[in-house]
Amino acid sequence: MNSVQKVNRRKWLGSMTLATMALGGLLLFLGATNAKADDGDGYRYERQVQYTEWRAHEASENFGYYSHEARHWRHENHEARERLEHFRHEYREHHRRDRDYYRDDYRR
Repeated sequence: MNSVQKVNRRKWLGSMTLATMALGGLLLFLGATNAKADDGDGYRYERQVQYTEWRAHEASENFGYYSHEARHWRHENHEARERLEHFRHEYREHHRRDRDYYRDDYRR
């Protein structure tokens, strides 16, 4: 092989390696968008309660406790807490039913 062919082969290998790495990185990051922190344990409800608590606190500091904004965020916080409690109740009931169902199967 002469030196020109070696240089061309190295350039070709370098560009193919770079293209492969770029495509692999792109596929890696495109697949990561489907990753969720919510695995069914009520994380999003807890985050919503934390967020509305923070907004209510900020509104009270900025506009006063009896302001329209503070009242609004206290109301939103109350609703978020109700949603969280409803989720927890449904989750417990669902798993209690499943646990009883499987326990009854083992008794037979």
